[in-house]
Amino acid sequence: MKALTFSSFGDSDVLEYIEIPNPQLKNDEILVEMKTIGLNFADVYRRKGNYHLKGNPPFIAGYEGAGIVVDANNHPEYKIGDRVAFADVPFANAELVAVNINHVLPLPKEISFETAASALLQGLTAHYLATDSHKTAKDETVLIHAVAGGVGQILTQISKLLGAQVIGLTSSAEKAKAAYEQGADHVFLYNEDWKSEIFKVVPKGVDVVYDSIGSTLTDSFKVTKECGQVVFFGMAGGDPEPVNPRMLMDTSKTLTGGDLWSYLNSKEERIKRANQLFSWIIDGKIKLSEPTSFKLSEGKLAHDYLESRKSTGKIILIP
Repeated sequence: MKALTFSSFGDSDVLEYIEIPNPQLKNDEILVEMKTIGLNFADVYRRKGNYHLKGNPPFIAGYEGAGIVVDANNHPEYKIGDRVAFADVPFANAELVAVNINHVLPLPKEISFETAASALLQGLTAHYLATDSHKTAKDETVLIHAVAGGVGQILTQISKLLGAQVIGLTSSAEKAKAAYEQGADHVFLYNEDWKSEIFKVVPKGVDVVYDSIGSTLTDSFKVTKECGQVVFFGMAGGDPEPVNPRMLMDTSKTLTGGDLWSYLNSKEERIKRANQLFSWIIDGKIKLSEPTSFKLSEGKLAHDYLESRKSTGKIILIP
């Protein structure tokens, strides 16, 4: 099979699209022929060598995708041709992936392969952020960094479903337009004095900030109200400065870390959360932007595009 690989760490030039052996199935795995694969910033971190990575060189990144079962490996609940997806299975950037049966997500007929690869990791991330890391309540005000990105767009819609007012931050007028289309109430640009603008909307500060940038963490606390919360779940802009515990004590603010793997901790939990997300999509309560597609063989171009921050919504890879 062909796969998008890297054998050393660095910029996108280290990526190679090469022929490697097909996966050897373990007893608790089925074989899936990939139709679509989701590209995420975590894959960039892995390529650079600063995020958890499984296997040995040549490394294969990717944890999210959708396809069809081509070998059920004597598991009677699956048959060849079944449409399935997953959000937390390694080595996804390949034509064939061995998927542990506890990680398989049955794909409703109303959900396309493209939608599954566009929605699962980012949608499930948005779901736990709004319902676990912070339990969003009616009439709260939430601030979402990178609001026009894949997580940001879905988190905006879930927050609105739960009755919150949404303030978004992004880098361009074009991205601000995309955020408003997803339901954001106010959107400010990073090159503006966005902290002052936020206090004009909510003089006491926001109830919660969802920070996926990292380098903005100090400013996130500045716009959070007393007894408010900052949820840190990514570092697309670099590592955050250390947080002073004395500041947390003096202002009664809370810092919460967020990682999806902590919540996808059983087969039942994966399916329950995915079905909630799929239901919202099928009912039209969550709408996804059209993804940007690249061939898997064009992985370098896809990585470059993701890192350029020009994208709004999801980037998917097609084997």
